[in-house]
Amino acid sequence: MIKELFGGLLVAFGLYSALPLPQIEWKDNTMRYALSFLPLIGILVGGCEYGWLLLAGKLALSSLLYAAGAVLIPVVITGGIHLDGFVDTCDALCSYGDKEKRLEILKDPHVGAFAILWIGVLLMVQLGMFAQVYETPASAKLLCLGYAGARALGGGMIVTQPCAKNSGLAHIFADSADKKTVSHVMLVWELVLAVLTVVLAKGIGVLAIAAYAGFYCFHIRMCRRNFGGITGDLCGMCITVCETLMLLCVVIGGIILR
Repeated sequence: MIKELFGGLLVAFGLYSALPLPQIEWKDNTMRYALSFLPLIGILVGGCEYGWLLLAGKLALSSLLYAAGAVLIPVVITGGIHLDGFVDTCDALCSYGDKEKRLEILKDPHVGAFAILWIGVLLMVQLGMFAQVYETPASAKLLCLGYAGARALGGGMIVTQPCAKNSGLAHIFADSADKKTVSHVMLVWELVLAVLTVVLAKGIGVLAIAAYAGFYCFHIRMCRRNFGGITGDLCGMCITVCETLMLLCVVIGGIILR
């Protein structure tokens, strides 16, 4: 059991982070519980974000320099894997094709014009919001938990929702996972993070939880309607948008409490 858990930890960090860790072969026993460790990567990202905010304040950096570093932290730690899902999903949705066409676009390794447009919009919005967080950091502690919460929802999708196709990373992980155990673990993650979020951020924490829950329900319906289920890219889209919603809540909290 310990060996399986450690193997799952290495698989999760090996795929969903860019950290230089030992590579491990993907087998049923190493992938059975791998998704359970996905929120730990979010805790690492959130901790680095909050640490960077404190360091930038100590060094009296400009808000623009802080914001640029804050936008880059998740990309450096994760290798941009969830952003890849975001841009692929934007390309597919903006194609206005049928279900099969959208799934083909998700699989296509090329980047389309809509992907470039929407990743530019996303990063610009995040840059502006991080700059505002630097000026009004009253709710910034939410950064420590928001990235983990986004990954708890994204990972939970894989073991609780039907896959849109019988290939791809989502299908591989869903097929190899102990779905019952992993779904229970993800639920525990979500409940614990929700409680801590309310303790840390009070009313703004409740707003963040509501935003996550509302978008998650909307996203699941969108996936079923437009794709027939979920894929790895669609999970990446969910994680990326939830992170941005969390950042928006931090901005709102900072403005209200300044």
